[in-house]
Amino acid sequence: MEVSSACIGSGVCAGTAPHHFAIGPDNRSRPVATPLEPHEAILDAAVSCPMEAITVTDAATGAPVEASL
Repeated sequence: MEVSSACIGSGVCAGTAPHHFAIGPDNRSRPVATPLEPHEAILDAAVSCPMEAITVTDAATGAPVEASL
């Protein structure tokens, strides 16, 4: 999982998945650890990001992981 420089620090991801995201001193989101085990909350946070700044990939294959809507 990565958070791009497009992040505006809205905090939606940290509110949606507080065990997986934190807002750093620069007021931008950061994963609390990488790699992370798959978790629906991470995908929910990625879908909820107003800037689409969160990219979730499979650590083994590098393939994008999409949330099922």
